[in-house]
Amino acid sequence: MSATELDQTMTDFGEGAADVLLSTNIIESGIDIPTANTLIVHRSDMFGLAQLYQLRGRVGRSKERAYAYLTTDPQLLLTSQARRRLEVMQTLDKLGAGFSLASYDMDIRGAGNLLGDEQSGHVKEVGIELYQDMLKQAVDAARLERSNTEDEETDFSWSPQITLGTSVMIPEDYVCDLSVRLSLYRRIGGLSVSDDVALMITELEDRFGVIPDSVINLLDIVVLKQYCKKCNIQKLDAGDKGFALSFKDNHFARPDKLIGWIAGKGGSVQLRADHKLIIRTNLVAKTHRAEKAREYLQEIANLLVEAA
Repeated sequence: MSATELDQTMTDFGEGAADVLLSTNIIESGIDIPTANTLIVHRSDMFGLAQLYQLRGRVGRSKERAYAYLTTDPQLLLTSQARRRLEVMQTLDKLGAGFSLASYDMDIRGAGNLLGDEQSGHVKEVGIELYQDMLKQAVDAARLERSNTEDEETDFSWSPQITLGTSVMIPEDYVCDLSVRLSLYRRIGGLSVSDDVALMITELEDRFGVIPDSVINLLDIVVLKQYCKKCNIQKLDAGDKGFALSFKDNHFARPDKLIGWIAGKGGSVQLRADHKLIIRTNLVAKTHRAEKAREYLQEIANLLVEAA
């Protein structure tokens, strides 16, 4: 249908020249027809929660009572998520229900790339903690610009990016309550010393039982980030054949000590022309990557202690 035909069709329906409008879900986008009082959604189980909520909002936009029928195929078995979406739609029947929609949607689908298992890139490894750091950087930058100060960069104004290729999350079946999971992400992201991590492990075991691997991985990332900041390492990537480390601003406090350390590794460690530090070691077993990374980072950190 051309744009002209589409416009004429909507005008005819809005003016009452037609009693029924057959449409795709494009109708959800801001269409306001006060006289429309009945909506029938075919195969509503195929729509997301936000889509259903928007579609339902196309009717009942005046003082006339409206009805929304969300139909499903009786010959098909609904998925658990589809059933939950339709059950939630039944509860969203009061003014201000839109404020509850996002919370329900996140609880059904998982919290997307920040908190869910289907993460990618650096966010997969650092989760919501990286997001919080980025937000803090933006706020700090705005404050600095507003006050026109030129204070030196604080220790917390950058965050190492760590990619180990392991699942890093708090599973829903370990901590069921979404608000508790978000609180734990926030607290774990704020841990700054190894002792704090140890206390967090004890607390998690006491409250929720045996800690799953994905949560252990998350805590490992926190520890590795502490080491990376000590060593001014901005990025750490792991693969089957080893690690690649990038220093922030290509700077290490004692390059002479670093060169000596590399020379003593018998060719397994190399500083490339692009200033990336390449460490060759067998990391096919992903479960050992965090432990190996911690060992190498500790050695690099010790170079700074020796220098002091």
